[in-house]
Amino acid sequence: MGFYPKLGYLIFGSRLRRLSEYFLAEVNKVYGQQGIAFDASWFPLFYLLSERERLTLMDIATELEVSHSAVSQLVTNLRKKGLVKTSRCEEDGRRQWVVFTKKGAALLEQVLPVWKGIDTAMQALVAENKQSSKILEAINTLEQAVESLPLADRIRREMPVNTKTDLS
Repeated sequence: MGFYPKLGYLIFGSRLRRLSEYFLAEVNKVYGQQGIAFDASWFPLFYLLSERERLTLMDIATELEVSHSAVSQLVTNLRKKGLVKTSRCEEDGRRQWVVFTKKGAALLEQVLPVWKGIDTAMQALVAENKQSSKILEAINTLEQAVESLPLADRIRREMPVNTKTDLS
């Protein structure tokens, strides 16, 4: 038995991160092979803008369940690349709209076939194994569970009392 399977749930998060990094690297490889200057980490924002045309930074942060700061950094990066532009919200000057530039919209058109390929390939991949076919459902269930009771609270609940160690 290999290192990762042997450790079971002790290394669960590391295995998910490793698998995520693998998938992102493979997808980026496809973009590169197709001559498309796109990074897989941009996908969530590009997808949202493809669906809604314009969104505020706060709308994006809420939808993606990430910090306003993380969205701001991503938008700044994409703005520097000329892929999105921002403008002040007319109703509330504190808010900024994010929209594609012509260059960003053209890039979106280039990545759409890759997204279709990703979806089809992933469906085929999980169909290869009966257990894999439930992966998205399992991830959704885990996300809901830790939303209702955070993992740190669950861990502390399972620990024996008086586990503090004096390191001095």
